[in-house]
Amino acid sequence: MNRNLALEFVRVTEAAALSAGRWIGRGEKNAADQAAVTAMRESFNSIDFDGLIVIGEGEMDEAPMLYIGEKVGQGKGMRIDIACDPLEGTNTTAKGGPEAIACIAAAEEGGFLHAPDMYMNKIAVGPAARGAIDITQSVTWNLNSVAKASRKDVQDLCVIILDRERHQSIVKEARKCGARIRFISDGDVSAALATATPDSGVDILMGCGGAPEGVIAAAALRCMGGDMQATLEFTNDEEWVRAKKMGVKDKNQVYGLTDLAKGNVMFVATGVTGGSFLKGVRYVSGGAATHSIVMRSQTGTVREIETRHSFDKKPRYGW
Repeated sequence: MNRNLALEFVRVTEAAALSAGRWIGRGEKNAADQAAVTAMRESFNSIDFDGLIVIGEGEMDEAPMLYIGEKVGQGKGMRIDIACDPLEGTNTTAKGGPEAIACIAAAEEGGFLHAPDMYMNKIAVGPAARGAIDITQSVTWNLNSVAKASRKDVQDLCVIILDRERHQSIVKEARKCGARIRFISDGDVSAALATATPDSGVDILMGCGGAPEGVIAAAALRCMGGDMQATLEFTNDEEWVRAKKMGVKDKNQVYGLTDLAKGNVMFVATGVTGGSFLKGVRYVSGGAATHSIVMRSQTGTVREIETRHSFDKKPRYGW
């Protein structure tokens, strides 16, 4: 993929973040999400590329914009598959909490698992524990394996997990092992990235979250040298029918990192609210400042970009 696209995609996540940023703490998660979706789609369509949304806001009858199968860009050049979350952390944004981001993963055609909008059980770690996880094993087994690979005691590990009732058994076993827990209200793409960010204090992500977010997180971890395994969690027959239509053949398949995101991939994100690895949108006199990250698996480069936006010289993304 053309590396210049990565910088073009930064403009897209910046637009989404700036639009969602106006809704921070206002208690209206749907309005924040819609602002981000609209801005992201408009920005995509200003770029000279041939994009296809393979993971987005849902199927065509569920989402008027950025739906699965929608073409974006100006239709020129090689086909690029896009997995996007215009606002990961809608609840967080509405409440003014941390870690909300606007993010995009991009791959060559066919590079992403076409994950249906359903639950996915995930385990993710940073580079130090790459190869040390096995989602078919117990929480205890994985914590001991990650501790050994990371040259830590289990008591020094921090597990990041969505604060949901369905995770009670994981939390109970992790605490019995002596590991520390960090709960998050939503946003498990950010949580997966935290495992590969040295200063985050997070070692391992465990638990069940959205399958589309799992694919996006896998793309980021490919770029960061981390590791991830996942299984789809079917709750009814309809989900299995939909999954088969999207190419899933085995209900019990364990997906590794390259099963989720293969080939050359990119990941781009801009902070909406401040977090462990990205600053949030900050409004300054006459404009705003954003903090973004751009990563490519082909080169392993990770770039941080601080941008000052002048509202006098550019549109305010529909504000």
